[in-house]
Amino acid sequence: MRLTAGTRSYLLAFADDEHLMGQQHTEWIGVAPFLEEDLAFSSIGQDELGHAAMLYEVILDADGVSPSDTAIDALAYRRSAADYRSCRLVEYRNGDWATALVRHWVYDTVEQARWGLLENSTMSGLAGLAAHATREESFHRLHANTLLDVLLQDGEARERILSALHRLETQISGLIAPIPGENEAVSAGVAKERLCDFAPELEAAIGTRFGVCIRLDAGEADAEFRLARSEDFGPLMARMREVLDFDPAATW
Repeated sequence: MRLTAGTRSYLLAFADDEHLMGQQHTEWIGVAPFLEEDLAFSSIGQDELGHAAMLYEVILDADGVSPSDTAIDALAYRRSAADYRSCRLVEYRNGDWATALVRHWVYDTVEQARWGLLENSTMSGLAGLAAHATREESFHRLHANTLLDVLLQDGEARERILSALHRLETQISGLIAPIPGENEAVSAGVAKERLCDFAPELEAAIGTRFGVCIRLDAGEADAEFRLARSEDFGPLMARMREVLDFDPAATW
């Protein structure tokens, strides 16, 4: 199935989000609050990077390009900043542990919905990939919820977590804002619905999980939001490309 420009942009947005979110998780190795979280975030990060690689492979295959490691690396790392379609939430700098945990929970809650939109995709290989990723994501959400079950019972921890949640509100809205090419993807049967239609469910889930109400402006945000990179993108990509720039022959 050859992709229209819009559908390609839609899938690229998902792949780029997975790629950058995976990188953000792996950066907690050695600096998480305790060893178990070093390992857990590393494992989750590897899963997200794997999902990104598989989505890039689907895109390359549809482009008529052999999805070799070199081709996947070129798509993942060698585009100009303007060609990425990642959202601000995954670009946002790693700060304190509360921010990382809230982003982890929010991202994986939305990711479950995103894969659900592809589970009956008309695009070859995409439905199978969605089923595979959904199984892994169930463990990611279990991890985030298990930590929050404990931490939200502690007064100081709860305060830090809620502060992080409110700090990320704009970025959360951007995660589920209209995606460039989304309407084309839905019309072609590649995706079932628009992700921004998930906003009410996400608001309800946040209210249940954190005990607070926030309003997401996903339906009002412009799809152009993903076409401009945040100030955190450059430093993040520089870290991601350190090995590749040192040894251009290496593969991801």
